[in-house]
Amino acid sequence: MTGKFITLEGGEGVGKSTNLALVAELIRDTHRSVVVTREPGGTPLAEEVRSLLLSVRDEPVTGLAELLLMFAARAQHLETVIKPALADGSWVVCDRFTDATYAYQGGGRGLEVNQIAQLESLVQDTLQPDLTLYLDMPPEISLQRIAGREHDRLELEQLDFFRRVRATYLSRAAEHARIEVVDASVSLEQVQASIRTLMANFFAKHLL
Repeated sequence: MTGKFITLEGGEGVGKSTNLALVAELIRDTHRSVVVTREPGGTPLAEEVRSLLLSVRDEPVTGLAELLLMFAARAQHLETVIKPALADGSWVVCDRFTDATYAYQGGGRGLEVNQIAQLESLVQDTLQPDLTLYLDMPPEISLQRIAGREHDRLELEQLDFFRRVRATYLSRAAEHARIEVVDASVSLEQVQASIRTLMANFFAKHLL
């Protein structure tokens, strides 16, 4: 038996951590084993790469260097955590995955989509999430939500960067049936009601 792979995507301050916990709880309620993880990160090595990527530094980080570090962390994460868990029958719930790379490094940084796709094929082969919940919110609102906290390197980008990130997420959602858009600008109760409905529909299709 193989497990299912579910990812949560979204910009800054949209409530991914809170709703990641909800998705994991809903899966556990079906008596499935759940592995909760994140990207970049998820393993000791990948967490070190995360620190390299997100630390504020004087040295400019080129878009290509950022992209390669993202996929280096992902390669380690996939081979040591995600693939073994799925093969054992566990469900994996991940805070961001390759859709974020298309959104941030593709949309935000303006890197060529074919470069990202080549690395995606190399690192993932044909592996894709079974379901992606994209928590959507205008960046004008999401940036207000994180205004009071310490920002990492990516969070320090300008509003136009995050507008491009959001536009790319929405474009991918229109192209890929596995991506469900959840309005994250409403109350937490409304967001979680939407997620419960989407997860119930997913369970109905995939649980025997």
